[in-house]
Amino acid sequence: MSHLEASSSGRLAAAAGGLSRRACLVSVASLSAPAAWLAAPQAAYAGGQLEEPLMDSVRTALSSAVVNQAPPEPEFVTTESRLHYLRWLGTQSDRLRRRKPEWEVRRDFLQTVWYESKRAGLDVSLVLGLIQVESGFRKFAVSSVGARGYMQVMPFWTRVIGDGDAGKLFHMQTNLRFGCVILRHYIDREQGDLFLALGRYNGSRGRSPYPDAVFGAQRGWAFVDRPHAPAV
Repeated sequence: MSHLEASSSGRLAAAAGGLSRRACLVSVASLSAPAAWLAAPQAAYAGGQLEEPLMDSVRTALSSAVVNQAPPEPEFVTTESRLHYLRWLGTQSDRLRRRKPEWEVRRDFLQTVWYESKRAGLDVSLVLGLIQVESGFRKFAVSSVGARGYMQVMPFWTRVIGDGDAGKLFHMQTNLRFGCVILRHYIDREQGDLFLALGRYNGSRGRSPYPDAVFGAQRGWAFVDRPHAPAV
């Protein structure tokens, strides 16, 4: 365990990231009034990450990884890389329209997912698949074991590597950052094995329903870039 955690701390200190969890989501009827939506977080059904002892070096690396630094503004080295991102954004926005009808909400969400996934060294489509399985893209989702938000982060993580304020897990960027950091940690713990890492995120390590659900959802968020229209 110490060897894996030491490896995890080194990677997280360099690239801060995480990934996510859960076995199939059951749809929950949405609350009708906006006030009720905000007052009572929506229910969600997911397993829970298990609280485990962490080496001080790992705890420090994880704490550093979740510090809210710059706003989620993607930066691009070349014009083509920016155009690639804009094509990705347009494609995924169309796919997400049914779940998030307002363009500004979709844009901000997808931009933050892109930013936090890349920051953590994660495949963006995997993170989107995980969010779909975890919360059905519901910001205020709460599972039966108390996991919160888009990536269904367990509140104990805010005590272990944050400032202890579990309410912040309903803040979009905070939730996505914690989720990506935790997933990155689990991937490092499992030496790159996504099947086991996803199971650990869900609290069902070694069992297939949750990883299979995430991998299935991931395929729906795959993006094949086509920068040039075919010649007529």
